[in-house]
Amino acid sequence: MKDHIELEALITPCLDIIKEAGVQIYSSLGEVSSDEVEEKEWNSLVSYVDKNAEKFLVNELSLILPEAGFITEENTVGPSERDWVWIIDPLDGTTNFLEQIPIFSVSVALMYKGLPVIGIVYEVCRDEMFYAYKGGGSWLNGKSISVSKKENLHEAVTATGFPYTREFDYDTALSVFKSFLTESRDIRRLGSAAVDLCYVAAGRFGVYYEVTLNVWDVAAGVLIVTEAGGIVSDLSGDDHHLNNGQILATAPQFYDRALELVSPMKGF
Repeated sequence: MKDHIELEALITPCLDIIKEAGVQIYSSLGEVSSDEVEEKEWNSLVSYVDKNAEKFLVNELSLILPEAGFITEENTVGPSERDWVWIIDPLDGTTNFLEQIPIFSVSVALMYKGLPVIGIVYEVCRDEMFYAYKGGGSWLNGKSISVSKKENLHEAVTATGFPYTREFDYDTALSVFKSFLTESRDIRRLGSAAVDLCYVAAGRFGVYYEVTLNVWDVAAGVLIVTEAGGIVSDLSGDDHHLNNGQILATAPQFYDRALELVSPMKGF
């Protein structure tokens, strides 16, 4: 088992594989019938498009790094406890895809001993490839990106999401939503956590927060944000965001105030 891998050299073939997965997904846009869609839980949908994309990614990534295991959203392969692990969300924003709302993505991270060292998110409809590797900065279609330079939260757009569960304290969540609506320029709810994180990295959003997420929703985007100069934590300000379902990602100048505003949700 290798302990060192040249990340910069590895990322190039990964980009090609993930782009091809996105092309395959886009070719099925508008082609999935309602009887080909499964509801995993309330409002959490999956189709053969998700599953086929995941199988393709697993097969191709296995060829370029055979020693790595996988953790995947659709469980086409079992979870792995190896040092090197690919984290795959083959289609982040399935509801958007099925409704032909043009915001959905392919998200892939490579983890080493539990921490992301490569993150790639391909926003399919805009043909935007966001990527980062540990120590190498963050990039969008070959150009370096960084988090927002705006000085005040009221100048920045906030992003959030809501969970796929009925067992949720929506009253508290909506009070936090109202706080950000009051203190930031506006709020967006795009429907893809991976895209939300990349938009923070690119300076389009100043803040993104959400709860009840999974590691495959955020592993790639977390690295892209931090390599772009941002701060990522859970809603208590700790570094458990990959495992406890909570995430707060911001430009540094917004972090302290954003952490205050999300604090009513830190017990979620």
